[in-house]
Amino acid sequence: MVIGRRLMKVDEDETDDLLEVQRRREEAERRLAEETGEHAAIRRADKHAYLREKLQEREKSEDG
Repeated sequence: MVIGRRLMKVDEDETDDLLEVQRRREEAERRLAEETGEHAAIRRADKHAYLREKLQEREKSEDG
């Protein structure tokens, strides 16, 4: 069972890392969209927000 717990911890760390990456990407795209008004940046920011939300759902399911 120790192996299972260790794998679970790795998965949680990976999810946390991915959440942070998506958070940073979303923020960068939103800044770009505000500065340039570029519609593609808005779509990319929305995509990163969506992915972040899905990762949060994954994190909740791992906890429960």
